[in-house]
Amino acid sequence: MKIALAQINPTVGDFVGNSAKILELTELAQRRGADLAVFSELSLCGYLPLDLIERPQFIARNENELNCLAKKLPIAAIVGYAGRANESTGKAAANAAALLENRNIAFLQHKMLLPTYDVFDESRYFQPARTQSVFSFHGQKLGITICEDVWNDKNFWAKPLYERNPVAELVGKGATLLINISASPYTIDKRALRVDMLRSLAKTHARPVIYVNQVGGNDSLLFDGGSLVILPDGRLAAQARSFEEDLIFFDTETGSGDVHPQPPGELDVALQGLICGTRDYVFKSGFRKVVVGLSGGIDSSVVASIAVAAVGQENVLGVSMPGPYSSEGSRTDARQLAKNLGIEFLTLPISEVFNSYRAALSEPFQGRPEDVTEENLQARIRGNFLMALSNKFGSMVLSTGNKSEMAVGYCTLYGDMAGGLALLSDVPKTMVYALAELINQSREVIPHASIEKPPSAELRPNQKDQDSLPPYDVLDRILKAYIEDVNSPEEIAARYGYHLELVRSIAIRVDRNEYKRRQAPPGLKITSRAFGLGRPFPIAQKFVP
Repeated sequence: MKIALAQINPTVGDFVGNSAKILELTELAQRRGADLAVFSELSLCGYLPLDLIERPQFIARNENELNCLAKKLPIAAIVGYAGRANESTGKAAANAAALLENRNIAFLQHKMLLPTYDVFDESRYFQPARTQSVFSFHGQKLGITICEDVWNDKNFWAKPLYERNPVAELVGKGATLLINISASPYTIDKRALRVDMLRSLAKTHARPVIYVNQVGGNDSLLFDGGSLVILPDGRLAAQARSFEEDLIFFDTETGSGDVHPQPPGELDVALQGLICGTRDYVFKSGFRKVVVGLSGGIDSSVVASIAVAAVGQENVLGVSMPGPYSSEGSRTDARQLAKNLGIEFLTLPISEVFNSYRAALSEPFQGRPEDVTEENLQARIRGNFLMALSNKFGSMVLSTGNKSEMAVGYCTLYGDMAGGLALLSDVPKTMVYALAELINQSREVIPHASIEKPPSAELRPNQKDQDSLPPYDVLDRILKAYIEDVNSPEEIAARYGYHLELVRSIAIRVDRNEYKRRQAPPGLKITSRAFGLGRPFPIAQKFVP
């Protein structure tokens, strides 16, 4: 049997567009001799639909579109969709896989293991499957699972999360071919873990494992694709590209398949993901153009470079907004970056407006020295300028703050945090530098001066980030341990030899600035613990680590 692994980029709720993709790739699979096409989890409605699942019309649309699709497909296909659970108690919806054959729904399997960690809250929406069955097809007995169902192998995980093991149960029922349809979000280093886990399954059960993953960006989540086939001896027989729609084939008789090129390193994958996520967030939200404030610094340079790769240079406007403390070097670097990228460049000085603000506030501020208030005024003037351009020209503002700054509140509400997407909000500052070097690998896009000069917000004379923060390599190590690894300040200080008071002060800043992050634009998740959907912390709380 020849199986097509159809890796598509669905949009949540776009039933017409998603159905068209499924039909198109199924027809292409038929022309190339496939007997079965396999699509990803919830491919018909897009993943993650969140509370759309609670709308009965949404479930009805899923089922109507599935029935219409079944009548059009030229060969059999496995399609993920949100259907009715048909249980006497529990949730009304089920996360389901349908095998469509001969113009009918020939087989249905609901998801059994529903994750409730990180960005997942599937028990809120879906009723878990009580039982599973195999399906006979072209001489094989198919064991069809959905995403989390394969992430509970006791031979791989030291502490499985669930009592039941859907894969082992299907093998016990005679499954000869294990098929998993997924919408598994990308995080750094997860690709290697995923391959190791699936390889363990294939070897443990002596069955080929066919894994089809979603690709693309939906809101904060990035899906890297990387659909693959692993043989019983652990060999990789087929693999699709990362962060691209793709169609690959696997022959069950010969054990051979298509292996498409992969990025050379994890940083390359992360850059691919940020570009793909930016493109999808902008376009799927109905925008075509973006605006980026160019300070001449490293963060805005990386954001602008990613924006050009995502939406095209003709759709990016770079805006320099020099103030009273902006260096001539920063102005020059911003202008040079725009020239290197080939984007439209606009200069809007803020000093005159800033002086007007200070004059208007002089009476209530009388007798008080200038402090962070005046610094924030400059950032907020810039935010107003960018949002005015956004409103006037229908462009999305891309904010430029990185994870290190967002973590400790080194950012201004309604100022540099203003925008529609904070694409670096899960990228630590040290990684921003690494991305800049990668962007410059072929030619100098980002001026070397932007990379080499000490980072500064330039909101007061001779300001440097390290006036307020420890060196970024130290800060990022502490932040990763505290936010992603959930270590205590005592554990972090002991592991790295830092002063406990330093670590505690950083942890307190992280916790106290939750109110800022809650008001920030959505970001693109690339680490195991990003701010936002997967890290729900209270704002008003008095727990001190």
